[in-house]
Order: sequence, then C-alpha cells, then structure tokens
Amino acid sequence: MRQAISNTFSHHFCFLFQDEIDSAVKMLLSLKMSYKAAMGEDYKADCPPGNPAPGINHGPEATEAEEDFVDPWTVQTSSAKGIDYDKLIVRFGSSKIDKELINRIERATGQRPHHFLRRGIFFSHRDMNQVLDAYENKKPFYLYTGRGPSSEAMHVGHLIPFIFTKWLQDVFNVPLVIQMTDDEKYLWKDLTLDQAYGYAVENAKDIIACGFDINKTFIFSDLDYMGMSPGFYKNVVKIQKHVTFNQVKGIFGFTDSDSIGKISFPAIQAAPSFSNSFPQIFGDRTDIQCLIPCAIDQDPYFRMTRDVAPKIGYPKPALLHSTFFPALQGAQTKMSASDPNSSIFLTDTAKQIKTKVNKHAFSGGRDTIEEHRQFGGNCDVDVSFMYLTFFLEDDDKLEQIRKDYSSGAMLTGELKKTLIEVLQPLIAEHQARRKEVTDEIVKEFMTPRKLSFDFQ
Repeated sequence: MRQAISNTFSHHFCFLFQDEIDSAVKMLLSLKMSYKAAMGEDYKADCPPGNPAPGINHGPEATEAEEDFVDPWTVQTSSAKGIDYDKLIVRFGSSKIDKELINRIERATGQRPHHFLRRGIFFSHRDMNQVLDAYENKKPFYLYTGRGPSSEAMHVGHLIPFIFTKWLQDVFNVPLVIQMTDDEKYLWKDLTLDQAYGYAVENAKDIIACGFDINKTFIFSDLDYMGMSPGFYKNVVKIQKHVTFNQVKGIFGFTDSDSIGKISFPAIQAAPSFSNSFPQIFGDRTDIQCLIPCAIDQDPYFRMTRDVAPKIGYPKPALLHSTFFPALQGAQTKMSASDPNSSIFLTDTAKQIKTKVNKHAFSGGRDTIEEHRQFGGNCDVDVSFMYLTFFLEDDDKLEQIRKDYSSGAMLTGELKKTLIEVLQPLIAEHQARRKEVTDEIVKEFMTPRKLSFDFQ
C-alpha cells in the first residue's frame, strides 16, 4: 500500500514539476553556453575557471563585451552608432569588401558600383573574388536570396537585399531564385500554415515590385515547392545527414526544448545554394556556383552550408553581406513589425511618412538651436542621415548634407525634411508598381520553369 501511494505521489510530482524542470534545464544550458563564450572552455562543476581564453571565435551566441549580439533572430547593440561591423567580420571570419574588390566589380560589369557598395552598406563577403574569376572566364553563376514572411506589411529595411540583388541581376545578367521561408515562420511564430503561405504570396508582390526580370527570376514558397521537387528535397536530406545536433546547437543556440522542426530547418535554407535543387532551371548540373546577397545575421546558415558543401560534392556558395537597417528610434533598438512606429512601412501614406520621421526618427542634433549651430550634429547616430545613406543616390548631395549637419549649418528639422522628400516618392512609386502586380503575375514568378540565360 505504502509503495502504491509512493508511486502515485512520484507520478504526480513528476507531472507537476516537469515544466519547471524543463525551464531550469533550458536556463542551465543557456548559462553553460554563456560561460563557454566568456571563458573559451566548457563548464566543469568540479573545476574552477581559469582566465578567459584569448582570441577565441565565440560564434553568434557570444557578445563582444556585452555590446553586440547577432544571430538570425536577434540583433542587439548598446551603441547608438549601431553594430561594430569590423568586429563582426573578425568574429564571423568573413572578408571586408575593400576598394580593390569594388573596382574589380566595376571592371567586370562595366557599370558604376551600386551606392550600397560605394557606401559600405554591403560591407563583407565570402569568396566574391572566386565568383568574379568565374564570370571573367565566362563560367556561370546564379543568385539566391530570400525573405521570411512574418507579416503582410514589409518595411523599407526589408527592401535593401532586394534592391541590391536586382542590381546584381541586371549588371551580371544571371538567373535568380528567391526563397520564401513560410515554413520557418510557421515554426517560429504563432501562425497557421495558411497564414504563413498567405504572407509569402503578399510579400512576393512587394519583391516583384522591385522590378525583377520575370524571365530570369523564380520565387518559391518552401511549403509549396518542397513537396513538388524531389531534387530540392534530396539536397535537404543530404545536408541533414552531414550536420549534427551538436553543430546546430553551437551555430544557432538551439536547446533540447526546441521543436525538431526548428532544428532541421537550417538544411532547408541551405538547399537553394546548390544548383541541382532547381532541375527545371539548371537540369542536373551541380557545378554552378551560387552568390547570396543577404543581411549578415543570415551568415550562420551559410557558414553551415559552406562546411557541408565539399562533403556532398558541391561548390561552396559565395556571400555578400549587408549591414542592418536601423529602427527609427535609433540603431540600438530593434525594428518590429508589431510596432508601426519603429520603421517606414511600404504601405505608409505620404502623411504617415512625414509624421513618423518628424516624430520618431532619432536625432543626432543638439538640445538647443544655439548649441547645434555652435557644435553641429552627429551624423553617426542620426537616423535620418543613416536612412539617407541608404536611399539618397547622389553622393555629392549626401556629402554636402553630412558637412552641413556636422557643422551646424543644417538643423535637424531641415535634415528630416530632406529625408521625407526622398522617402515619399520612393514609397509612392513602390506602391504604384505593386498595384500592377496581379495574382497571375505572382503565379508566373512562382511557377517552376526554365529561366532564360546563356550558360555554356
């Protein structure tokens, strides 16, 4: 009898406390990861810590003096100037896009480099020289970028990779695949499958409105395409076979409490890096290199992909990384689709744009006009100036604004007015182009088909 009561009590005890145990285990794992990041060694209960290991590459979960934290889901910095990108290059082990590489792109394409390159908005790369070697030797490559459709409305920051990818497609004249990771958003967010797919289609309209060539561009939803493409799924499985649970925990910070869907998802984002994932475009060719323009928070996925590629006999994808687009409230705050005031959305009216910039854009100006005239404003932290570096194409005009604002000749109100005058027509024109994107056009872009290109 006593044994039976004891068993019942144990059963209920376990049942009651399982959630708390799970949560404590998750916390302990997280603490152990933080310890390893700081000390450069695993935590051992009976072994007191030595000195922190110097020069260890801590991966995305580590923070630089508790300042910057970058992974595919979180970007945090305590600096009003934003992330320290030089440190990030060192931590991620990528290469800086220098003047020499920009000149080489200009020579190869015969076109003036895009202002995102000239201004260091795309600032880091992996193997871009290899892509240019191939291009100069008439060898093919293709472009791959993507979007995680977490809401119906996109903001101007979401356009950055697409504006640049469109330029790359135009100057290199190459095919492009765009992955809509609606499966990822279903796994990470509180969405139904239908909602996630619906957002993918709506976001595709904004992407198409950037002006991509329908004859050279395939946009696909993972939920849709993976079920109809054995070539794609076979590559997903090959990648999954060569990445351990330990590796994804290390790269992405997954824990034992994460769903198996999340743990296996990185293989799905990796698969479009290999040309035979798209047999309708490239046939069974596995030798066509891929170039991926993306924000640098996506790099962990492709470090994993580049590690796997030689093991399964494919070329490593090359990458071009962009900086992050700052929230209106300042570079150290996070833009949120749920906070309409954190950015300029592609659905905003001219009036909303004006109000948001005037009311919410973080200013690098002084407290009083007198002080501002005397000491000038700080362009490094001023969000209106940061936005102009993205959207004002005229280099000379931008430099004049920088000088005038820094010297105090231009006031914050005047700087904001300049930004409003740049953003209003940009958004209005985007909205007009999007209106012309019919469901038929979306369907055509999203139908697996041969694309036109003249590869040997």
